[in-house]
Amino acid sequence: MAEIFKQMDIPLLMEVDILVIGGGSAGCLAAISAGQQSEPSVLLIERYGFLGGSSTQVLDTFYGFFTPGEKPRKVVEGLPGQVVDALDASGDVFLRANTYGAGTGVNYNPERLKLLWDQLLAKAGVKVALHSSLVAVEKVEEEGIVCVVWHKSGFYKVKAKRVIDASGDADFCHLAGYAYEKAGETEAAQSMTTTFRMSNVDLERFELAGGKKMLKQKMALAVEQGRHPLPRKEGSAHAMCQSGCISTVAVKVGQLDPLDVFEMSRAEEQGRRQAFIFEKFFQDDVPGYEGASIIGLSHQIGVRETRRVYGEGRLDKEHCMSGRVADDSIFLCGAPIEDHRQGANGEDETYWQYIPESGVYGVSYQTTVPENSEQVWVAGRCFSATHEAHASCRSMAQTMAMGQAVGLAAVQSLRIGESAKALDVKRLRQSLVERGAVLELPEGCADISREGWGKSAD
Repeated sequence: MAEIFKQMDIPLLMEVDILVIGGGSAGCLAAISAGQQSEPSVLLIERYGFLGGSSTQVLDTFYGFFTPGEKPRKVVEGLPGQVVDALDASGDVFLRANTYGAGTGVNYNPERLKLLWDQLLAKAGVKVALHSSLVAVEKVEEEGIVCVVWHKSGFYKVKAKRVIDASGDADFCHLAGYAYEKAGETEAAQSMTTTFRMSNVDLERFELAGGKKMLKQKMALAVEQGRHPLPRKEGSAHAMCQSGCISTVAVKVGQLDPLDVFEMSRAEEQGRRQAFIFEKFFQDDVPGYEGASIIGLSHQIGVRETRRVYGEGRLDKEHCMSGRVADDSIFLCGAPIEDHRQGANGEDETYWQYIPESGVYGVSYQTTVPENSEQVWVAGRCFSATHEAHASCRSMAQTMAMGQAVGLAAVQSLRIGESAKALDVKRLRQSLVERGAVLELPEGCADISREGWGKSAD
């Protein structure tokens, strides 16, 4: 495809130091982290009309800031923590326990977060191009990388000295020829989820009737009796920042390829259909939901994994379960393996495996560097990890921490003239610590009541 664009007279839109592909939570943090440094020019391109990716399109909870268990430890800080601080300052945050024990979640208002991403990027001096998509990588050479971007006004070229692929689907790496593994080729890919929100929920009546335990029983009974064709026997519905509203992670769409145009279209259709099946179930079977109805669906179906690059290093299950924190770690993770998949009986299920003793592991810098990369990094769910390790390390607190790290790495690379694969990780770690990142196993538990992040909610 790049050869076709070489034959076209495409104008140069910009020359920048750092180009970030994708404005999800990882891409936003990468751009902010880089932009806060004085000298580099940073451009972020995003295909939608707002920033945040899954954080604003699909979800309303950050997981991964705290480890699971009765004595949670806070393992992510720095810029990711400042994002939550800003949401808390406007009254748009509360803490809640996860339905299945993945650790304390930071619930937020995704509409407020859209505005906050705009404000944080502007403050960091980042140039943002919305409604813009990467369509080709023309060349990757020592003097710069040339990308072709499409907007409704036409095709444009962007020349960058460094690129951070935070597209989620490793779009840049795919177009530039870097090696990757496609989810589903060797083992089942995780299922997709259309989230939905309901209003006019009597949450007090719901809790008095048994709350989450009751909901789980009702779902299982509805499936067993064939009263509602639910796609699964388990799912979550939790309170939102808005009074009388709930958000769900219940829909499951599996065995369809998000990178195939027609299969992804079918997935979107199935997700919407399932959402309204759930609406009927809630209205008929769940106390407190008699007068509730759907007020919104996720902007697009939530995709958990597609392409995962092969990096200079690779995170695997053994490392996650070991609880090791090596001296090249650039962030920590305590989240369990949470693998949404189809079981042997054909039913959708979720497989959980916790790090022993509520442990924490460190993630190597090399997992963010594509094999043999001189000028390119990845951040977010396309980083280098096996399927099972990815199912642990894909929480948004971790992807934000990853973005913070690679943004600083790209700046360090420019300043000192280091390649991505040969970067001085010790220097990078020092920069992260100076900015409040947590790189060592925290002692003791976090006093959540003292964190200042909203009120706690069950």
